[in-house]
Amino acid sequence: MKIHIFGASGSGVTTTGNALAEKLAYRYFDSDDYFWEKSDVPFTLRRNPEERNSKIKSDLENSENWILGGSIFQWGENVFPDFDLVVYLWIPPQIRMERLKKREFERYGNVIYTNPDRIKQFEDFMEWAADYDNNTGIASRNFQAHENWLNSIDFPVLKISGDLTLQQRIDLIIENINKKPLH
Repeated sequence: MKIHIFGASGSGVTTTGNALAEKLAYRYFDSDDYFWEKSDVPFTLRRNPEERNSKIKSDLENSENWILGGSIFQWGENVFPDFDLVVYLWIPPQIRMERLKKREFERYGNVIYTNPDRIKQFEDFMEWAADYDNNTGIASRNFQAHENWLNSIDFPVLKISGDLTLQQRIDLIIENINKKPLH
């Protein structure tokens, strides 16, 4: 089973993906681990797209059952195998943005409020994340782009909307998987 879970930053993709992977005993792959190089200040150095695509393609091909989390629709053609299920998570913007503020503080602490460079990085990130629903042109990864991609693919899609608990999201996905014949 090859499952892809995605949504806006802060929608619960990583949390849902990791929990589902643990429940199903599948491997979880996070697109951020491929998109970004490891660096002292995380999420600042983009990996070369050819290297990124080659690495993720190889890792997925070497795993039978997996869950891939994150937005990968702009990574190019022939990178990913057919998905057995695509899960799209959407939560109201105000809840998502509050989650992001909390997450960023838990990850990085006061530095996002005290260090001038990190303040700017945090503010830029929050502005970019807010653009997902506002679609002001800051981010090409936004609600409309995700909707367009969903309408263009030929894979089973499960849309989960609203501020559901982790268990509710897992239950909906498992219920959907159990309805589908496996390839």
